[in-house]
Amino acid sequence: MSALTREAATERVQIWLHQQDPTGLIISDWVSTEFASALSMKIRMSLLRIEDRANVTSLFTKLKAETLTVVPLSRDHFATAARYADQFALGLRAGDALHVAVAAEQGATICTLDTRLAKAATALGVSAALV
Repeated sequence: MSALTREAATERVQIWLHQQDPTGLIISDWVSTEFASALSMKIRMSLLRIEDRANVTSLFTKLKAETLTVVPLSRDHFATAARYADQFALGLRAGDALHVAVAAEQGATICTLDTRLAKAATALGVSAALV
């Protein structure tokens, strides 16, 4: 989201994204749901004009098609995410637990702006990097 809409971290995320090898960038199908939800929230909060939504969505669709590898979700991902979310001391929300579960299964590093998510992933033995 930060790479495609104006946020405090936009420039940093765009630079980071351009420095990455596209063959190593993965997301799950869940990211599309979170992206749509985040856009709707930005519109409700008057942080994004409704007329700009289609353009941002188009940019995301292009990024997914040309740069990202999309991993389909499985029942195992959800089961692992439930085990992670059950560890209440980590403070993982459901969606974040799912991201960590996918990263764990793929042997990937979860790259995030969220310090709590990075700490939780690391505690679960999943590589994490703050962008």
